[in-house]
Formats: sequence, structure tokens, C-alpha cells
Amino acid sequence: MNRKYRLLALDMDGTLLQDDHEVSPETVRWIKEAVRQGIHVCLSTGRPFQDAYPYAKQLELTTPMVTVNGSEVWRAPYELYRRSLLDSKLVAEMHELAVETGAWFWAYSVERLYTRESWCEDVENQEWLKFGYTSEDDEVRHRILMQLQDMGGLEITNSSPVNLEINPQGVNKATGIKQVCELLGLDMSQVVAVGDSLNDLAVIQQAGLGVAMGNAQQTVKDEADLVVASNNENGIVEVIRDHILIEG
Repeated sequence: MNRKYRLLALDMDGTLLQDDHEVSPETVRWIKEAVRQGIHVCLSTGRPFQDAYPYAKQLELTTPMVTVNGSEVWRAPYELYRRSLLDSKLVAEMHELAVETGAWFWAYSVERLYTRESWCEDVENQEWLKFGYTSEDDEVRHRILMQLQDMGGLEITNSSPVNLEINPQGVNKATGIKQVCELLGLDMSQVVAVGDSLNDLAVIQQAGLGVAMGNAQQTVKDEADLVVASNNENGIVEVIRDHILIEG
């Protein structure tokens, strides 16, 4: 059957996953049905590969994955296609800013997760994928944002209203999904992208159909073509049933 959409790009936290970090049985059933009918389903997440892969395995997905907000694109599980690294000097500057502001922070290197409680002693010689800050204080987050923008060379998004996530400039989920399209011989017009946070915004804007979850941040809802039910109300089922597995 000739379908308009051939690739479903799914954010994980706040989208595919319910608040208990599980995928509902109904969502699992519909994703497997989409795959059975020839739809490519791609996890597109801010999480690192090791935190995302167990869900891909649960869903029996063998198609490409986008992890760490696009800093890594996987051709297939455990087969890396492309990786984009942060400048380690910028990571050192971001760490200084975190200490100065007192914000909670974390960073993913290729090897592992570092946090405020277990920071890296040798920043210069690590391969860095993403840096993040969390603060409930709006003024602190705004101050960090302003200084990050002054640094340059950074792609700044969030995965919740109280955090900031930083990747190399020009690297985001949209660039990741474009690379997945290259691998699969598809066009962005054939993509349905679903998400809830600012790190989903670029791909939602550039996909053939951009979908915001009912629990999405308002900016994401404003930019999406469609708003569905929340992550706790099987919004993904709605996307697959009503907008992908239809004749056309």
C-alpha cells in the first residue's frame, strides 16, 4: 500500500513513555502493528544509546535510532553511523558556569554520564556529546542561557521546562532524522515526528507531519501541525491509528 508517511520518529520521555517510564501495552501493540505494515519506527531521544536501547528491544525495533538529541545516529542497534562532539573547551566553560550559578548539571561523554556529584577530572581528553543544566530558578536558567548564547558554537534546547540541554551547534533531532532518512532512502516529507519539549521542536517543524503531545510545552504545541492526547493517554496510538495507518 502506498502510504504518505513511512517513518515515525518518536521522542521518549514525555512522549513514548508514560510518567512511570513504561510504554503502555496499547502503544506497544500499535507500534508493532505499524512495523508489521512496513512503517519505520525510530526512537529520537535526548537519552544516550544505553538508556534508549532497552526500549527499542522491547518494541523489537531494528531500524536506526537518534540519541543524545542528534549527537549520535545509529544505523542499527550497536552500529554507529555518525557522531558529533562538543568542543571540550566549551564543556570546561559550561562546567565553570554551572559551578558559578550553583545549578545542577550533567554531561554525557561517549563513555559515561558525569554529574555534579561525579565530575570528570580530565575534561580536555574526553569525547563529549551533550551538557545539561537543571534549575527550578527561572532567573538562574535565564542567566545561564544568556551566557551560553554568548559562548557561540552551541545548540541550546530543553527536555523539560526546568532544564537546558546543549549540543554542538547545528546538531539536533532534525539533523539526526535527516540522516536516518538518508539511510532509508526517504524524504523528510514522509516523516511523522512526535514530541513534547524544545529538543523536539526542530524535527517537528521540519517533518511532513509534526505532532505535539497533549502534555507538550506550549511552544511545541504552537509549532506542531497536530496536538494529540498526552503521554499517559496513549497519544502515540492516536498518531499511528488516525494519521499513519490510513489508506493514501
